[in-house]
Amino acid sequence: MINETLLMNGYGLYVWSAFAFTLLNFVTLYFVIKIQYNRERNKFIAKFGTLNSERAAFAKSQSINKEILSNISSI
Repeated sequence: MINETLLMNGYGLYVWSAFAFTLLNFVTLYFVIKIQYNRERNKFIAKFGTLNSERAAFAKSQSINKEILSNISSI
C-alpha cells in the first residue's frame, strides 16, 4: 500500500521530485525574506532608534512613508 502511494503508477518520481523542489523553494524563500527583513529592521533601528516627537514627525513627512501608511489604512 505504501509502495503504491510512493510509485503512483509510474508517476511517483515526477510528483515527489516536484513536491521536493517546491518545498525547497519555499524554505529558501522564507530564509531570504527573513534575512532581508532583519537587515531592513536594523537599518530602521539605526536611523530612528528611539522615536521622539521630532523624529516621528520627520518620518511622517517623508513621501514613501505617507504612501505606505495610506496603503495600510485601506486594507
